[in-house]
Amino acid sequence: MGLKNIINPQKLLGRFLKWRLRHVSNRQFIMFLSILVGIASGLGAVAIKNSVHFISVLVQDIIHAEGPGYIFLFSPIIGILLTVLFIKFVLKRPVRHGIPNVLYALSKRKGRIRSHNMFSSIVTSSLTVGFGGSVGLEGPTVSTGAAIGSNIGQFFHLNHRQITLLLGCASAAAMSAIFKAPIAAIVFALEVIMLDLTLTAIVPLLMASASAVLTSYLFMGQQVLYPVTITATFKIDDLLFYIVLGIFTGLVAVYFTKVYLYIERIFEKLKTLQSRLLAGGLGLGILLFFFPSLYGEGYDTINRILAGDISFLFDQEIFAGLQDYWPAVAGLVLLIIALKVIATSITFGSGGVGGIFAPTLFIGSSTGLLFAMLVSHLGITELSEQNFALAGMGGLIAGVLHAPLTGLFLIADVTGGYELFLPLMITSAISFATAKTFVKNSVYTHQLAQRKELLTHDKDQMALTLMDVTKLIETDFSVIAPEAKLGDLVNVVSKAHRNLFPVVDEKGMLHGMVKMDDIRSIIFKPELYESVQVKDLMYMPQYFISPDDSMEDLVEVFRNSGRFNIAVIDKGRYMGFISRANAFTAYRNLVKKFSGEY
Repeated sequence: MGLKNIINPQKLLGRFLKWRLRHVSNRQFIMFLSILVGIASGLGAVAIKNSVHFISVLVQDIIHAEGPGYIFLFSPIIGILLTVLFIKFVLKRPVRHGIPNVLYALSKRKGRIRSHNMFSSIVTSSLTVGFGGSVGLEGPTVSTGAAIGSNIGQFFHLNHRQITLLLGCASAAAMSAIFKAPIAAIVFALEVIMLDLTLTAIVPLLMASASAVLTSYLFMGQQVLYPVTITATFKIDDLLFYIVLGIFTGLVAVYFTKVYLYIERIFEKLKTLQSRLLAGGLGLGILLFFFPSLYGEGYDTINRILAGDISFLFDQEIFAGLQDYWPAVAGLVLLIIALKVIATSITFGSGGVGGIFAPTLFIGSSTGLLFAMLVSHLGITELSEQNFALAGMGGLIAGVLHAPLTGLFLIADVTGGYELFLPLMITSAISFATAKTFVKNSVYTHQLAQRKELLTHDKDQMALTLMDVTKLIETDFSVIAPEAKLGDLVNVVSKAHRNLFPVVDEKGMLHGMVKMDDIRSIIFKPELYESVQVKDLMYMPQYFISPDDSMEDLVEVFRNSGRFNIAVIDKGRYMGFISRANAFTAYRNLVKKFSGEY
């Protein structure tokens, strides 16, 4: 019995937590955990990368052995089918898209992510991408890292704000490991994950990002993702062209976002998994058959573009012989840009799991290449295709993700040099401004913004998003039946401490309200107690909300009505009231909570 008590995990954890509270400060403990989640997230990135490499090599060997023609038609549908079967019969719960899932956990689940996300995204994204799904691994890697950070925080019984910090550290660590880009990863956590920039947050972020990239170096080497040697330095004469490229990439980003959301809506109309799988898998297979460069993440193709090698455009026999015909080359690059968006959207729509970073980088490099080719061929001036391909990558990240700083630092990090920092700044900023003009939210935040669940860097807005209307409902209002007499109402008034009396039937349905001010002149007239009924005194509230409404809706109702109490009605059923004072107090407490130390 004694031995059982000694090795009881719960008791051991309890003893550790008591010891920690006595001997280790919160700041020291968060530092230690940030390193832990950094290493764990780095290992998650290594697992995803190696799994995809193993599967893709296996598939490519089969393709080369059997001939490229027919295998490309069926390999994507096999990968997506295995993904769907794993989710449906093994996992038995949905695997949400990586970064939107993290943002949702922050806004509506207090940073809590289910434990299965620590491994489910590794399996599903490996199957999707390994068999040719035209998506990336960054989203699943971030989702895996965030789940690790969240569950470590929950295991050690950390508070909401500390779990949020660990989740942000883990997200940065995952990006740092998958891209080998520690600086860009921190910027990503601050800009996309919406982690608050404070001195208490920045040091754990640094520790997590550094430990993750060191883990990645240990298992995958120190080579940068895109080994580029900048041969043509930035010239002030090219400034105008980088500005125009920013506009161009911003418009391509708008195309990406609108096509992605349009295809997503089409697949949502397909009611069965079989129909989505068949339509998406075969559609993707046909695209890969004609354009093999759309296969998987596309990093090899990006490296070929950056090296000035566009022979991948002519891998299929039907395009052979066109490499010397300039309009055909430009047309094929443009077609690749357009079709990559479709291939990525189809992969997601049919049930695949992945990320959009890699497709965005693929499209960005192709866009920059096409722009430089057009300008040079038209005889305007000679532009460096390599430099503009790099700037195009930064511009697309800025426009699609609405993250200009992430685009800037990511391209500088993954190419191993900052020689093009100024043109990257210009292109990324203008691309972001252009995209934002036409599309208010990124593909990550579109649905969250529609549901008013999106966190922002605005502390007031963040507090409203995090607040739950149902937690503010007050139920200590005395109710009265509609058939009751004035005498019954007087008896209720004598015991009540509120001035509002909901008129509710036996089924809980609201029939109206009675205000104390409306009956003050008759409650002292006993001769009316039996002749006057409550239903003759009640009125229906002009302003009310439902429990599904957001805090922004509640604030708007308070603003428009000038009332101090707003009724909460759920499909006609009375639930209670929310008072202005109670809502404001809860709001101030939440803002104060997120403004203090971790």
